[in-house]
Formats: sequence, C-alpha cells, structure tokens
Amino acid sequence: MEHPFEFPLELPDRGSRQRMAALHGQLRAAILDGRLKPGLRLPATRELAEALEVSRNTVVAAYDLLLGEGYIEARRGAGNFVADLVMRRSDRRDARANASTIDDRLAPYWRNFASLPAPMHASGFAYDFRLGIPDSRSFPYDIWRRLSARALRNLSKAAPLYDVAAGRLPLRQAIAQHISFARAVSCEAEDVVVTSGAQQAFDLLARVLVTPGRTVVAVEDPGYPPLRAVFLAAGARVLGVPVDEEGLIVEQLPHDTNVIYVTPSHQFPLGVVMSPRRRVELLEFARTRSALVIEDDYDSEFRYSSRPLDALQTLDRDDTVCYVGTFSKCLFPTLRLGYAVVPPWLRTAFVNAKHQADWHGDILAQDTLAAFIAEGHLVRHVRHMRKVYAERRNVLLDALQRYGKGRLQAYASDAGLHLAATLDASVDSSGLLARAATNAINLESLDGYTKDNPVANGLAFGLGMIDVARIDEGIAKLMRLVS
Repeated sequence: MEHPFEFPLELPDRGSRQRMAALHGQLRAAILDGRLKPGLRLPATRELAEALEVSRNTVVAAYDLLLGEGYIEARRGAGNFVADLVMRRSDRRDARANASTIDDRLAPYWRNFASLPAPMHASGFAYDFRLGIPDSRSFPYDIWRRLSARALRNLSKAAPLYDVAAGRLPLRQAIAQHISFARAVSCEAEDVVVTSGAQQAFDLLARVLVTPGRTVVAVEDPGYPPLRAVFLAAGARVLGVPVDEEGLIVEQLPHDTNVIYVTPSHQFPLGVVMSPRRRVELLEFARTRSALVIEDDYDSEFRYSSRPLDALQTLDRDDTVCYVGTFSKCLFPTLRLGYAVVPPWLRTAFVNAKHQADWHGDILAQDTLAAFIAEGHLVRHVRHMRKVYAERRNVLLDALQRYGKGRLQAYASDAGLHLAATLDASVDSSGLLARAATNAINLESLDGYTKDNPVANGLAFGLGMIDVARIDEGIAKLMRLVS
C-alpha cells in the first residue's frame, strides 16, 4: 500500500515491543517540526496500519497518546486532525533562530545580520510619503491579463524545456529597443541579461567581481543600502564617497577602487543629477584604473521638464559601464523583472552566474512583458504616469516652499519618484519622524542612507503612494510638528 506520508516512518522489528512508542514519537516530532501542518487530516487507523504493516491496535494506541497530549484532535465523524500548536511551534522556532545568530557555521557577515525590513504593504497612513513604491492603481491590468493569457497559450504549445539564463530573446530585443529610444543606450539584444529585479543584477555582479578582502567598491554616500549589503556579503571593502549638488565627488574616489556604484540620473536619495563634467571625470577614472562603473538608472523614465543627460553607458567608449534597470518602478513592484546591459568582457561570467543562481526567471512574465513593450503599452503607461507624478511633484514643491519657510528646503531635482529636502539643523529629524508617525504621516530621514560621511539633516518624500489632494495638507501638518 502507498505510504501515507511524505517522510519516512522507521519502526523496530516485530516482537521488539517498541513499535507503538516509535510511531508515537516520530508522529509527535513531525507535528512539532511542522512537517505535519495544523488542520491536516491523519490517515485512518486501519489505513495507516496496513501501510506500515503493523497491527491496528498499535496505531490506535499511538493516536490515543497524541490525543491525550493535545497534539491531535478527534472530530466526530471526520477523523483525527493535527492540532494547532502555535505556541509550542513558535517557541521552538524562536529557540532555533536565537541559536543560529551565534552559530560559527555561518559566514562572518551573516552571523549578526540585522532582520529584514518589513514588506512595504499598505500602511494605513493618511499622508504616505514612502520611497521606492510606484502608484500601480492606474496600471492597465486588463491589458496585462490579456497578454499574459496569450503568452500562457503559446507556452502550452511549446516543449516544456528550461530556457536560457540570459532571458527570453523577445524580451531582450524589446528591452534593447526601449532603452535605445528612451535613454539612448547603445546595445543589442545579446548585450542584455534579464534579471529578477535590479537587486539580482547587483548580486550577480558581486559574485563575479569580488575577490574577498581585496576588491574595493566605492558607493555614493548617502546611497542605496541594499547595494552596499550585497557587496559586503561577498567580502568586498565597501567605502562611501560623498555626494554634492553635482553628484558623486569623483576626486574623492580611492585610487585602488575596482567597482563604482552610481545613480547619475537621479541620485538616491538626494535626487540630484550628476553633472556632465563629473560624468566625464568618472569615466576617465574608470578607464585609467580598469574599474567597472555600475550605473543604476532606476527611475529615469520620469523626467518633468528638461531633456535628460545621456546615460553613462551612452558616453562610455571603453566598456567600463554596466547599465542596470528595473521595471518595478515604472510598472508595479511585484513584477520582479530587471535587466543589465553588460560589457563584452563581463558577459560570459555574468550569464554563467545567473545560470547558477536560478537558471532562468519567470518565462510567463517575461513573454508578457515583451509583448507589453513591443505593442507600445509601456511607453503609453509611462507617459500617463509622468503627468500624474509631475502634478504631485509640483504640489509638493509648492507646499515645501510655502510651509517650509526656510526650515525645509528641497534639493534641486527634475526626475524620479521622490524628492529630498534639507531640514533646519536645529530640528532633530528622528524626533520629527516619530511625531509625524503618530500624526499619520509616513516619511523617511536622509541619515538612514549614510555610510561613512555625515549628510545634511533632511527628509525624503516619495510621490508614489500619496494622493495629490493630500500633499498640501500633509506638509502643512508636518511643519506644525517642527519644534
């Protein structure tokens, strides 16, 4: 008879008088470990006895013990079910979690790693200025569903094979065409590697570029913490380089830098744009020192007046730039698709690392996105959302000017999904954030993004989650909290 469980039950030989105890102990352990989930219906005693080739009395006795101990419960006319032992399971998980933080089997970086941030779900704040989340309420989900259904029909007719690690060719072709049009990035489909968001691109770059203890990675400071974390975990020396109104201060880059991470189109989190002069200096630094520049162009689709400056990748003539982009900001966050335009000398290693990491990404999502781009839906959606965010940005700038009264001054910025502003030095940003949260205002301070260099006292305001009608009222309320 087929075994009723997905894990083995090993019982002593007949005549040992230990079969019932062994069965009881193993079922009890499976319940405590979570292999038998709460609410699961256990096999009938006769069925389990036949499968294990034991007497029914042995199974009945084991079940009776579990019932008496509270591990299972009997439901009249329905059978025996695993009880919900929330406290016992959570206690065991907590004990294991506490032990693992000091376990020397872990690599040093991970022994004291901080807990992951909570998911960015709906917060309940009336004035929600969170960073990094686009407004997906206007996304054309009906079109996406139609394209996804078509892609699924096409996949059902194809052989069920694994795909190439670099990503589906139609999507790579669509991405190459799109960024050529939108950002003047010079590339072909063979230069593009599809990733599970920009974060996987950073992880793959760390895998293939870092020699632990030797590789020096320079990052913007303040800058993007998850990028720093990826390279630190790989064993790199990560150094923060200050940012001013022209972007990364190139002359302060360490001479032994191997990798440089920048957000030149809309610096994160200050929002400034890297000047043409600094772009030339940065590319010359990378060329003379054989360093790689990682250009994170995370939300450059949203520009509000002037023509955007050329991407570093467009200006690069020496294969020193890896251009990274994502669709999470212009479409919706749960779409975990990004891409990297990888220089030739790096491409084979990068694709091989991608193959080892996850072989390939979600094929259905890739085919759907390829059609979404090719049929012009991406361009139309971005054009629509640019108007939405531009209105919110203008209202926010006006409110900061009217209510800030010199105590809250916006950084110059003409792009992206957030604005940053300096706060009067006499105001404690941490205390202000706490008071704001109790008044239903959700925003962030700039000091949470620093590494080695002090940053001006300031705040950051996201445009994706706040309705335009609430912006003016939210800033007025915030400034009344400034003491």
